[in-house]
Amino acid sequence: MNSMRIGIIGAGGWGTALGLVLNHNEHDVFLWTHDPNLTHTINRYHINKDYLPNVILPPTLTSTNDASRLSDCDLILNTIPTQYIRATIKNFSLPLQNKLIVNGSKGIETESLKRISEIFKEAAATDAQNYTILTGPSHAEEVSREMPTTVVAASENIEFAKRIQEIFSNDKFRVYSSNDVVGCEMGGSLKNVIALAAGIIDGLELGDNTKAALITRGLAEMSRLGIAMGANPLTFSGLSGLGDLIVTCNSQHSRNRYVGEMIGRGKKLNQIIEEMKMIAEGVKTTESAYHLGLKHHVEIPIAEQIYRILFEDLEPLEAIKELMTRTSKYEWW
Repeated sequence: MNSMRIGIIGAGGWGTALGLVLNHNEHDVFLWTHDPNLTHTINRYHINKDYLPNVILPPTLTSTNDASRLSDCDLILNTIPTQYIRATIKNFSLPLQNKLIVNGSKGIETESLKRISEIFKEAAATDAQNYTILTGPSHAEEVSREMPTTVVAASENIEFAKRIQEIFSNDKFRVYSSNDVVGCEMGGSLKNVIALAAGIIDGLELGDNTKAALITRGLAEMSRLGIAMGANPLTFSGLSGLGDLIVTCNSQHSRNRYVGEMIGRGKKLNQIIEEMKMIAEGVKTTESAYHLGLKHHVEIPIAEQIYRILFEDLEPLEAIKELMTRTSKYEWW
C-alpha cells in the first residue's frame, strides 16, 4: 500500500497512539494541536508526558500548531473531544471540506444532540461517503505499547471503510469494517455512560453480581436507544457495542469508570473533573443520552439514574434502590 500523508487533529493520548499505529505502517503522519508547549515537547523530546507517559515517540512522528498544513493531507483523523469539535473547526479555520475524514472520538454534542458525523457535516461540509468512524475496545495506553487490539471502521461508503482497514491494520492493530455509522457512533458514546455506573459500583464495592447485571442491562439500553435512532441491532453485539462496553466498564485505563468510582467513594463531580488532566466524555454524554431518551420516547433507566446522580445530586445507593425496585419486566426488553 502506498504511503499517505495523514494529519491528526488532536495530540492527546488517542491521537498520539493512532499516530504511532500509522507511523508503524509507514505513513507520513503529524499531530496538529493548538497547544505550542505540547508541540515543542513532542518535537524536541519525543514524548507526550501528560497523555502517554513512558512512551517514547519516533522522531518521524511530529507535531504542529499550523492548521494550514492539514490542507495537503490525503486523510484527516479527528481525535479531539466531542464537545470541542465544532468550535475547533470554526475557530482555527481547519481546512476539511472535501477531505477524507476518519473520526476517532466518541460522544454526542450536548447542545444539538448530534452525533459526530452530523457535526462534521454541518461544521465542515463533510460528505458522508468520505467519513468513517474508527471505534471499539481500544485504550490508548495499550495501543501505544502495541498490545493486540481490534476495532471497527464504519462508513456509509463500505469501500471507504475497507480502505481504512488497509491503512490502519497491522499485526498488532486489526480493523473490521461496517456500514452502520449510527450504531457504531451510538455504541461508542453510550458505553461511557454505563462505565460511569460501573465505576460507582466499584467505588461502593458492590461486587461482581452487580457489575454483571449493569453491563447486561446497560447493553440493552444502548441497543434500544440506538435502534430508535436507526442503528442495526447486531452492531451492539460487536466491537463498538459489547466489546467497548466490557473494556470501559472494567479497565484501570477508563477515565469514565474512574469518575464513577470517585463518585461511589463520596467525591463530588466538580472536584473530580478539576483534578483530572484528561476529559471523561461520559459526563457530557450522559446529559445527551438522557435528552435523547426523552426525544425518542425510549426507556433508559440506568442512564436516567446516572443523570440524576451527576446533575441532581441523587445518592448512588438511592439510585440503585430505585433501579432494583422498578416494575418487573420481561428480560428481552
